[in-house]
Amino acid sequence: MLVDEIKSLPNLPGVYEYFDEFGKLLYVGKAKVLKNRVKSYFSFTPHLAPNPKVSPRIHKMISEAVHLEYIVTKSESDALILENSFIKQLHPKYNILLRDDKTYPYIYVNLNDDFPRFEITRKVIKGTNIKYFGPYFRGAREILEVLYSHFKLVQKASCAKGKKACLFYQINRCHAPCEGKISKENYALIVQEAIKALKNPQIMLANLSNLMIKHAQNENYEEAAKIRDQISAIKDSEVKVEVDLAKLEDFEAIAINYSQNLICSVRFSIRDGKIANSNSHITNLKLVSKDDIKEVYKQVILDAFAANSPVATNKIYIYDDFEDKALVEEILSLRHERKFSIICPKIGEKRKICEIAYQNAQINIQKHLKTHDYSFLEALKEYFSLSNLPQNIEAYDNSHLFGSAPVGAMISFSNGEFNKENYRHAHLNSNNDYDQMVEFLTLRATRFDKLGAPDLWVIDGGKALLDLAYSIVDSTGANIDVIAISKEKIDAKAHRAKGSAKDKIYTKNGVFSLPTDDKRLQFFQRLRDEAHRFAITFHQKTRKKEDLQRSKLKNLGISDGSIKKLLDYFGSFEKIYESNFEEISTLVNKNVAKKLFF
Repeated sequence: MLVDEIKSLPNLPGVYEYFDEFGKLLYVGKAKVLKNRVKSYFSFTPHLAPNPKVSPRIHKMISEAVHLEYIVTKSESDALILENSFIKQLHPKYNILLRDDKTYPYIYVNLNDDFPRFEITRKVIKGTNIKYFGPYFRGAREILEVLYSHFKLVQKASCAKGKKACLFYQINRCHAPCEGKISKENYALIVQEAIKALKNPQIMLANLSNLMIKHAQNENYEEAAKIRDQISAIKDSEVKVEVDLAKLEDFEAIAINYSQNLICSVRFSIRDGKIANSNSHITNLKLVSKDDIKEVYKQVILDAFAANSPVATNKIYIYDDFEDKALVEEILSLRHERKFSIICPKIGEKRKICEIAYQNAQINIQKHLKTHDYSFLEALKEYFSLSNLPQNIEAYDNSHLFGSAPVGAMISFSNGEFNKENYRHAHLNSNNDYDQMVEFLTLRATRFDKLGAPDLWVIDGGKALLDLAYSIVDSTGANIDVIAISKEKIDAKAHRAKGSAKDKIYTKNGVFSLPTDDKRLQFFQRLRDEAHRFAITFHQKTRKKEDLQRSKLKNLGISDGSIKKLLDYFGSFEKIYESNFEEISTLVNKNVAKKLFF
């Protein structure tokens, strides 16, 4: 019983997990002392019940909980890291997840190089004199291209190692340091000017506009369009709210706001006393209180300064104070080997910036409500009895030709549109549809740490694949709903005619046969068909590549039988070429090995 599990908790730091009667993970939390923290959720007289002091969201969670598990950690900071990881990977039903845990790119330059270059990175670069600019929430590559078009820098990494001037020198885009046509000292002056432009990209807009007009007048519309996109990227990176501080400081300002079931986080990156860039993220969640919002600061800050990511500043100012602020400081300081400070200013310029971030979060929520209609998603949730509002959906399909070149494909749908940044595909080894889906869904489940669990899986298939998907989901503990959509069969063949296919939708609550003009059916058909398109495209590319590799081996005089034996053993052409003479000789014969390696 739950009460017995609570009584058996240790007086140690760790992570606790609440589960419902179906074994579904409801909530993950961390504790300095597990027994004390978990007990605080309950009232024990006259019987076990939710503590009346907890928030409405936690009260509802406790009401559904029937089982408790825990993991002991060495320290409270380890518990917080593990809690954050579980929330992102498993998406527990009652945890708040903003889903903005990707690492944003920085532009960096190694000033120890004789002739430094500016490059993009998402990870820390080894070196003693590395300078970072960012993070760039959008347009990093475009800004870098503009930088190289404005300043005669070493254009390619290979140029610095070369001994002869290349095309870039001939077209007046480089000073050719490889031939000694510029000194290190003079080149360093160009680097300093480029650094100034990176700090204020708007100074490059005038030249870009003139160049775009010139290309358009010469009817070079492709180049004009490219420059137009670069101008747009620079303007998008510009924060419209101008705040100039007296000091040329670098820091981050973070605020979180909640209104009309929407939570919005806003992050300002202040560089040299000005807001250089901003980012915001919105998620839909009900029954959220002010105290719940304060808990989200931990997740937002830990994700903003992820392990192995570059750090441009170690100062963070926040709109609201939160309980574990010192603990987050400790984690970030250890993670990045420099002292971090998280401050909630009460007055002054820093407070003003945090208030502006807070106001921007409110404005973003209002804009979001005008462009996003959650009524359809709410209707889906209610009609199919889903546990989650399906804001983030993944749809799956496989493709092969009589078992050859098998691939799996996953598409992502979020915020009302296909999110191609989160599309994934993989080469598979299985030679039938069921085993291929087993292989691909299992692979996806093992990578929730890299790309967190969605709200809903949509599977191309019937009840057998629905049950398969749920068995994989249940093995991970992730909070994911599953829907399978089975194509109508006409003369034993799948019928995909848009607007007329009588597909069936399978859920754990039953089978649904909707009219062909039903918007709910058409929505899932659209997801299924996009996954099918993505799978087919990847399969065709794979087959084309395999056919090319096969023809290369045949041109060497290797028979189809030998090629098949090699492929069955090694699994791919790449691994065949990575093998050695002895392996090929043993598997086939020495004559084939000689053709491959001599």
